[in-house]
Amino acid sequence: MNSVRQVSPWLVLVTVMVGTLLIGLDRTVASIAVPKIIDDFGITVSAASWISTSYIISNAVFVPVFGKLGDLYGNKVIYLWSFVGFIVISMLAGLSWNFASLLVFRALQGLVGAAVYPTAMSLIAKSFTDIKARAQALGIWSASFAASAVIGPLLGGYLIDNFSWRFVFYINLPIGIVGLLMTLAFIRADKPSARGAFDYLGSIILAVAISGAVLVLDQGESWGWISLSSVACYLTSAVFGYIFYLYERHHPNPIIDFKFFRNPIIVSVLLVSFISFGGMMGAMFILPVFSQSFLGFDAFKSGLLFVPLAVALFIFAPIGAKLSSTIHPRYLVAFGTLVSAFGLYLLHSIDAASTAVSFILPLGIFGGGLALGMGPLTTASTTAVPQNEVGMSSGLLNLARNIGGAFGIAIFGTILTGLINKNVLQVAHDTIINSNAPGILTEERALVVLKAEVISYGQVFEFGAGAMVLGALAALLLRRHDRPSNENGHAFVEI
Repeated sequence: MNSVRQVSPWLVLVTVMVGTLLIGLDRTVASIAVPKIIDDFGITVSAASWISTSYIISNAVFVPVFGKLGDLYGNKVIYLWSFVGFIVISMLAGLSWNFASLLVFRALQGLVGAAVYPTAMSLIAKSFTDIKARAQALGIWSASFAASAVIGPLLGGYLIDNFSWRFVFYINLPIGIVGLLMTLAFIRADKPSARGAFDYLGSIILAVAISGAVLVLDQGESWGWISLSSVACYLTSAVFGYIFYLYERHHPNPIIDFKFFRNPIIVSVLLVSFISFGGMMGAMFILPVFSQSFLGFDAFKSGLLFVPLAVALFIFAPIGAKLSSTIHPRYLVAFGTLVSAFGLYLLHSIDAASTAVSFILPLGIFGGGLALGMGPLTTASTTAVPQNEVGMSSGLLNLARNIGGAFGIAIFGTILTGLINKNVLQVAHDTIINSNAPGILTEERALVVLKAEVISYGQVFEFGAGAMVLGALAALLLRRHDRPSNENGHAFVEI
């Protein structure tokens, strides 16, 4: 650990933020490139959805695996080689010669990128021995984690409009080289914090269980939530999840230690993170569709809508972390989540006459509320467990965020579809036309559908606000009882 302390921990933070931004950008940036990829490879829209699905599944599957590997073999070595692999695979993705090769490289991107989140979080936790400074650093890092998803569509829109879809992958080379050089210069090798052999069988069982869950969340709306494919995914996830539980609870060195779920702090952190990222990713999925369908925005201008969200994340994350030393995390996180709920609720009034300015205040409030709770939540996930389990805890937190994001997109999309069908009937019932002219009737039907769709988008955000209120209630379960750090500079939390 002394080797890590030779370098300022703030340089370690900046270094891993570069990696976090890079990996996070690639999670969302490719979705903007889908129309161009469809044209280049001559594929269908449903086939193109696997560009994102392949990445999301492999990323979600391997996050807890790499969290455990970091504990066993040291976080720097896992972080470094995953970074190298991500740069190389990104270049190969940009050079893809057909659709199949692109899918393979996207899946590999998700795999190696999964190592960055838990190892970066563990490196920060180990580098900052002062609890207050650590909370602030983790808050800033969490903001970069969230903001990367916001910046992705903005950067992607610019690259695609001015160059080619392949540049959404090529851009990783210069950014990646900078991050790689910073890693070699500022991150020192850390000692493994856990001992034992890696649980390969457990990781395979977990991969199957997570794959089934993420796959149905990503594809369930297009398949149908009670279709044969969806039911097969439900059963696969449930059966292998139960097998994983039976196998891991007696394993001496588990991928996920189920004793975490007897810890009320960890449970509430996972629950609030799941809901928060579900709300954020759901909103990010819905808003660009609305702005491009009803406001006539292009991809780049739609990305600009999220700038207030990204700015608010970076401004308020350090503030939230600093306040957590004087305000109990349960109240701070609950308050921040309620503020986020209010921001989402303000979006219920959007309509076809809305302008870009209409989104600044709601998204700024939403991002600011999220940011207030990010530092305390992330800090709680590292201080509520012994130091030799920080990687495992980090992997579990990021898994909750990944699945929460996928769940949010699926739920927002499904609710939107159901509301549109319901509102079309309601608006048509309330509409009176004093003419039988074919042209007027055709226009009337189009206007009915348009009004129903606009109303439905607003109602989706009301549902999202309600979900965030539930997250605020879950935050009240957080408890903090710090005692002095041990010889490794780690603060435990007594339950």
